[in-house]
Amino acid sequence: MARLYRQWDTPSFFGDLIVVGFLVVQCLDGVLTYLGVTIWGIGIEANPLISSAVSTAGLGVGLCAAKLVAVGFGIILHLRRVHNLVALLTLIYLGIAILPWTAVFLTLPI
Repeated sequence: MARLYRQWDTPSFFGDLIVVGFLVVQCLDGVLTYLGVTIWGIGIEANPLISSAVSTAGLGVGLCAAKLVAVGFGIILHLRRVHNLVALLTLIYLGIAILPWTAVFLTLPI
């Protein structure tokens, strides 16, 4: 039991910074996805999991559920102190979600 306590005893600035970045990226992806699907329809969404969730539960509920699951897993990884993986996932989300949505909003007419 003492080992478990010591694991939580030392704060990790890197881990805290990374998990906040992960949460910000998830929120940005949710907002950009919501705007993109509202403007251009569900066909613009490339992620089949998000498309299925939105088709099944509706845009708001499906998107919120998917983002809450992602945030939940990110927080679990943070609590398990797997900060390098959370950092990698944050970078992957930036590359495959945020940058493509930014390109879509800058190139397609509204």
